Amino acid sequence: MKVFPNRLDRGFYQYQEEFENKAIEVLRSGQYILGKEVEEFEKEFADYTGTKYCVGLASGLDALWLAFRILGIGKGDEVIVQGNTYIASVMGITINGATPIFVEPNCYYNIDVDKIEEKISDRTKAILVVHLYGQASQMGKIKELAQKYQLRIVEDCAQAHGAMFKGEQVGSFGDVGCFSFYPSKNLGAFGDGGAIVTNDKELDRLFRIYRNYGSERKYYNCVIGANSRLDELQAGLLRVKLRHIQEINQEREQICKRYLSCICNEKILLPQIDDDVTTVWHQFVVRCQERDKLIDYLSQNGIGSSIHYPIPPHMSEAYKDLGIKPGTLPVTEKYANEVLSLPLYNGMGIEQDKVIETINKF
Repeated sequence: MKVFPNRLDRGFYQYQEEFENKAIEVLRSGQYILGKEVEEFEKEFADYTGTKYCVGLASGLDALWLAFRILGIGKGDEVIVQGNTYIASVMGITINGATPIFVEPNCYYNIDVDKIEEKISDRTKAILVVHLYGQASQMGKIKELAQKYQLRIVEDCAQAHGAMFKGEQVGSFGDVGCFSFYPSKNLGAFGDGGAIVTNDKELDRLFRIYRNYGSERKYYNCVIGANSRLDELQAGLLRVKLRHIQEINQEREQICKRYLSCICNEKILLPQIDDDVTTVWHQFVVRCQERDKLIDYLSQNGIGSSIHYPIPPHMSEAYKDLGIKPGTLPVTEKYANEVLSLPLYNGMGIEQDKVIETINKF
């Protein structure tokens, strides 16, 4: 039996009839861009996240770079972000000409809130909070710092649909919450897609203008915008999945609880959950000092795995111009050399038995 790192088809088959009916409904409607499905999804997702407004976009990356663009953060400005995030988080900053200022993560893989203040300068304009692997960050301290230094907060919730801090949904704490609906996400579409949520009516208006070529009225363009619209088909399919997101997240939680209780190997460091937060288990990330050997061992036994992420943004070729030398972020770099994501997907069955048994024999 071969075990894949992820199986997106299992999630489809769980709600196959609903997905297929919705797809046919949208196709027969004759309306494919910015129609009823997008409008209804935006209302439903805003309600789900506990925010006033949602704007559907083409991707999570678009949500990030448009957030900083609309907030007026650009050249000469600095944005604080954790070092161990996916490179898209950093791209959202640098596409606008701003400079990322990296902060080390804590043992829960999110930004270490006790190390933020020392990084704040006169040029700091925002904190980009990444709720990595599905676990919410410590938003209380972050909001205090933002208020103290008059900083904007942008939340990268790409992996955290439904995660909470003290009972409130991520995405609802900052000026803008950015979401990805890439197919592998807990709330994943069947192609690219993204959205922002906000409680600010003016930001909602501006996102709607920017996503549609900078046009508030057809052919009348007030700014240089983008073509970044969540399409009707994806919105319709996301509406189906949103109805089931609680059970989707609960199933993943049960799978991960079993990993936590059954994996027993002193070479494997299991993930922990921080105080006052919930995780929706987008990934089940372990650490191992002999990671490469573990990957080979799993592969030899027919088990796939993934690394999220092997190269920190500051060490990537894309950001060599930042001039950040290896060793500057030792915790970030240590994690990059040790983290490994075990197979995790909705509809996972007896495959998990094989993963647990194999890990314990390593």
